[in-house]
Amino acid sequence: MILGLDVSTSITGVSIVGDDGKIVYCEVVDTRNKRLFPTLLFKAYVIKSKLEDIQRDYPIDEIFIEESLQSFRSGFSSAKTLSTLSKINGIISYIVWELWNREPEYVASTSARKLCGIKVPRGQKAKQVVLNYLLDTDPDFAVEYTSKGNPKPASYDRADSLIIARAGLEICRQRNLKS
Repeated sequence: MILGLDVSTSITGVSIVGDDGKIVYCEVVDTRNKRLFPTLLFKAYVIKSKLEDIQRDYPIDEIFIEESLQSFRSGFSSAKTLSTLSKINGIISYIVWELWNREPEYVASTSARKLCGIKVPRGQKAKQVVLNYLLDTDPDFAVEYTSKGNPKPASYDRADSLIIARAGLEICRQRNLKS
């Protein structure tokens, strides 16, 4: 089984796929509440608890984490946000190493989408394209909607972690073909 993580300071997506690519587990850890999770370490502690549950309940073979953003893009994340994302990504990477006694592998979101056959047309939002792709192609993937008919924010993080897990599966398959 492949574990895919979309690590974030607000909502972390956690997905597991079997060797056939089917969804075994696809949930989120929601740490948006600043009163409950006032610091990065509180957030990491909650994510660690979820990962401990997964370690106990599922035989994970490989772990893939979405690579954190490496550069600025106009209209997107600030330096502070990029720094915070790198910190939480590092903390969760260490937790993975501590729990499974192995380093996770990292995959960029663009590479993950490409490995899964997802093309994002120019001018469209990648997160929405990924969500639509999963809704159109995977009957086991479902989302909850707001009262206004929009997907709840956690849906995007679940979708991203699932794509990371499936990209990880494809990376493992390619690696096995070479050896």
